[in-house]
Amino acid sequence: MTQSPADALHTLAREHLPEHLAERWTGLLRPGLRLEKAAGTGPAVGRLGGLPELPEAEEWPVWEGHGPLSFVASFDCARLPSAALDIALPADGTLAFFYFDGQVDGGWAVVTPDEPGTWAGARVLYVPAGVAVAERAAPEGLRPYTEVALTASPEATAPCLWHPAVQREFAPMPDFQQAVSDHAGGTEHRIGGHADPVQNDVETEVARGALGSPPWTDPRIKDEALRWVLLAQIDTDDDADMMWGDCGALYWLIRPEDLAERRFDRAMFTWQCC
Repeated sequence: MTQSPADALHTLAREHLPEHLAERWTGLLRPGLRLEKAAGTGPAVGRLGGLPELPEAEEWPVWEGHGPLSFVASFDCARLPSAALDIALPADGTLAFFYFDGQVDGGWAVVTPDEPGTWAGARVLYVPAGVAVAERAAPEGLRPYTEVALTASPEATAPCLWHPAVQREFAPMPDFQQAVSDHAGGTEHRIGGHADPVQNDVETEVARGALGSPPWTDPRIKDEALRWVLLAQIDTDDDADMMWGDCGALYWLIRPEDLAERRFDRAMFTWQCC
């Protein structure tokens, strides 16, 4: 019988760590939702690409001075199995993700958490249930991504070995780090859980940006990083014709208190590529 993702991670820890360390590490696992291309009878919970459905009064997101953002993905919160998560997603309504992907300027402007002037290049819009919406045509100069319906399934997620919680709890563990790396299937589309970074932990990147980009040695960064959780990550996807840099991924993170208050305008964005 094939092990569940949670069982496989517990087994990995027991095989490579002393019992007391294995228990501490598996205590850091968090539930997430794995998003995959809809196939067969699986119910779609959202989609990549296509055209967004927006309220009549909602303007298409624009980065002033640069141009319109591309529509990346949307999710029907009522259809997401969010009861499996440890973050407080809305019970209904729609989350839509937009990103300035360089289509209108040839990739000149880059969105990065350490430059507040670029933050308008990535946005999360929440449309409450019951609000009338209509499909919106893309602004001139934007080619919509190919629409791909997505399903969601709960999975256990592990922190990367550079995650601030791991750095706080454990000494360097090169053998275990390699085992975890070999076990991982690569970055994927995900809601909630631990982010799966292409490079270093994304929590530290957004925490430093939220603090005003102090030196990387500033001790406040580690504490601030522990306050951020993954909202969504969107991977490079051939079916949707999405390529983020060199096979990279997009990440939106948020503080739990802002999520509870539906302050998606306070979500922070970063991206990484190989």
